[in-house]
Amino acid sequence: MERMSTLDAGFFYVEHDNVPMHLGSLALFKGPAPSREELARLIAAKLPRVPRYRQVVRTMPLEVFRPMWVEDEHFEIGHHVRHAAVPAPGGVKQLRELAARIFATRLDRARPLWEAWLLDGLKGGRWAILSKVHHCVVDGVGGNDLMTAVFDLAPDAERPAPASWAPEPEPTMLDLMTGGLLRAATDPARQLAGLSGLLLRQPIPPTGEILGYGRGLAASARRLAVPSAASLNGPIGPNRRWAWAAASLAEVKEIRSALGGTVNDVLLAAITRGFRDLLDSRGELADGLVVRSLVPVSVRGRDEQGMITNRVSAVLANLPVGEPDPLRRLALLREEMDELKRTSQAVGAEVLTGMLGLAAPTLLALGSRAAFQLPQPLVQAVTTNVPGPRLPLFLLGRKLVRIYPYVPIGNNVRISVAIFSYLERFTFGITADYDAVPDVRVLARGIRRGLAELEDHPHG
Repeated sequence: MERMSTLDAGFFYVEHDNVPMHLGSLALFKGPAPSREELARLIAAKLPRVPRYRQVVRTMPLEVFRPMWVEDEHFEIGHHVRHAAVPAPGGVKQLRELAARIFATRLDRARPLWEAWLLDGLKGGRWAILSKVHHCVVDGVGGNDLMTAVFDLAPDAERPAPASWAPEPEPTMLDLMTGGLLRAATDPARQLAGLSGLLLRQPIPPTGEILGYGRGLAASARRLAVPSAASLNGPIGPNRRWAWAAASLAEVKEIRSALGGTVNDVLLAAITRGFRDLLDSRGELADGLVVRSLVPVSVRGRDEQGMITNRVSAVLANLPVGEPDPLRRLALLREEMDELKRTSQAVGAEVLTGMLGLAAPTLLALGSRAAFQLPQPLVQAVTTNVPGPRLPLFLLGRKLVRIYPYVPIGNNVRISVAIFSYLERFTFGITADYDAVPDVRVLARGIRRGLAELEDHPHG
């Protein structure tokens, strides 16, 4: 048995009926669809590579200790590999609506926290796999690592033979209590050692960098005072809308080469145009208005790329939706993201997350829930960019042609945007509350307009 990390436990604790905390994706394939049984056999054979997929979460009364992972004595692959048919006529609209309904449903906490749905009935001889995995299991970059364990690099890849597996007996309540007490006695020293290790992995910064980090914190505080849009915050319900947009890697690189900045700066500028169109259609747009977005940042080292766990921090960025000039919007974003990197704001957030591990688990649970329930507009959106594989992937001999990402929304934050790259394309997956954001397609279309307008002004 293994106890959850501080960050993983936070993702577990914040979930409730209106806030399912799983990540996901919708992968489209060419060729005839396999049967559900064929897909289940393949995934079952590859589960030894991802042992967390056969583990369940066990908690203690009153949450006095962090949750623990234990092997599921009653694991059954059929509970996790499921099938659904896309309603006629099997177009993009029907696929998105079905996916949104499946994504809106919480994972069963009595079982390992993942599902894979085989979706057939699509037009054009295609089929799809919709995957869901709880955020306490893995972050976006780790999810990419999991994907490489399931997919193949060649259509004729050898299929793994079924593997035998005998779960360890589930610990008794006394075992959980004993282990929890032992961890409670040793965790403070372990956390301090881990925090020391985190600090030691970084060279001691010169005084100028420390002062720069302090200035960065002050700048972040000033950004919170900038006027932001009101309709992006508020109560959310249990249902979701899900939309997507796409862009070619060549298109984004051309814009970056002509206008400067990074690929991520260009993508954020396109998303900013999408939010600008959304707020304009609602009559909320005004000069100087921003959308404050939490931008997750992977803090994995090169030696951690195969780890199946959460290694993520975040920065808070103001998307300048009130700026009418697309080139100026890109310049503002570039300046802001450069400043956040220069002042090491993401590293500072990781250190703070490590320090949270010293808190009692019950306080962590309450604090995590409070962070998602406070009725304040500090964060209005989540925007995350996860790099995917540049090589073609296959499953059961069928080629993966497109993949769209899904990230959850939280209390009072009604929209999140995920970006995923595969082969020569970026895809944007937009998750929104069903009742509060009936106009989610305006945002999706605005992202495409944002890229087009930057491409039309290649020389500034």
